[in-house]
Amino acid sequence: MSNSTIFTPCQIGPITLRNRTIRSAAFENMAYGNKPSEDLLNYHRSVAKGGIGMTTVAYASVSQSGLSFNGQLWLREEIVPDLKVLTDAIHAEGAKASIQIGHCGNMTHRATCGQKPLSPSGRFNLYSPTFTRKITKAEIYELVEDFGKAINLCRQAGFDCVEVHAGHGYLISQFLSPYTNHRKDEFGGSLENRMRFMKLVITKVMEEAKDDMAIVVKTNMYDGFRSGMKVDECIKVAQELEKLGVHALVLTAGFVSKAPMEVMRGAMPLKTLAYYMDMKKFWWLKLGLHLGGRLVIPTVPYKDAYFYETAMKFRQAVKMPLIYVGGMNRKEDMEKVLDSGFVAFQMARAVLHDPDFVNKLQSGEVTESGCKHSNYCIGRMYTLEMKCHQCMQNSELPEKLRKEIAKQEAAVEKSNKR
Repeated sequence: MSNSTIFTPCQIGPITLRNRTIRSAAFENMAYGNKPSEDLLNYHRSVAKGGIGMTTVAYASVSQSGLSFNGQLWLREEIVPDLKVLTDAIHAEGAKASIQIGHCGNMTHRATCGQKPLSPSGRFNLYSPTFTRKITKAEIYELVEDFGKAINLCRQAGFDCVEVHAGHGYLISQFLSPYTNHRKDEFGGSLENRMRFMKLVITKVMEEAKDDMAIVVKTNMYDGFRSGMKVDECIKVAQELEKLGVHALVLTAGFVSKAPMEVMRGAMPLKTLAYYMDMKKFWWLKLGLHLGGRLVIPTVPYKDAYFYETAMKFRQAVKMPLIYVGGMNRKEDMEKVLDSGFVAFQMARAVLHDPDFVNKLQSGEVTESGCKHSNYCIGRMYTLEMKCHQCMQNSELPEKLRKEIAKQEAAVEKSNKR
């Protein structure tokens, strides 16, 4: 058995985790019809049984207008009993249960969210692509209330922790970034104004969380392109979140509509992405991927612990607990992150590849994940449930996808050796 720091308990707000591993809120696409499913339950139970300290159910929308996908949770009273079954199953395996909440803003379509998509400034979103509508001030305050109501629904459902998504170019991030926020009122312009929506949301969330729920916020360290947020501004956002009293920050980067591979690193598997799309619904998108997919979704080279150097700038700028995420593949990097002052770390691909990874790490059976970072799971998850290709039979994958996977895995191996 390992005596590593990884396997010591840690405190996040009012809760104690049995170790310092957290399953990050990577989208599962298993909430068919916007409600919990047996697949979602079984996956998170398996990760909890596999030794994780806390597992995070991904990307639950606080309102119908915030839905990006049909396989995404929409938080409402009617799904609370099924969510309670899920959290009970996680707790029975000794892990804590967290849920990520948010609103997609302009990253959706009318057919999914039930209305013209909302955005801070109402401009055309090339990357969805769709026309959007500028959020009114009245709607801003309604959305703040939605975030508050979501906290109470999560409490009723048995969650120990809520992660508020304020990164990756979703709604809170859209207000923060000058790329998407062109408002002329008190919610736009200066950084102080662009932070106003986030401050209203987090103030409400902390008020509703009381003293029995942990609140963490996922926030960008940079957006990943010229007209987006840079590190210095994002540090100021982190410092503001510290003042607001959140219990920990998850440090990430990237913008799903502009720099998606900053988030995951490596290359988007375009053939995989196109293969699983419904040709009748998305023929135009498949054509676009074929003609210029690599220009729209450029590759960002993968390396293990890829956010570490930037995250250390935030570690030096704030005193609050920070949770590291990004390329947690090897035990030595996990220990390096914890030794550098991070309270815990998140990972997703490692426990998708093998839900029992943490147990194997603790027993000494392995020292690194078997994930090879082809991003097949990412390409697939936009249409079907997230799944690792290594858990599938070759007969389930056409030859062109096997070739793409092999090519991308070779590129990652070469990049990591540099």
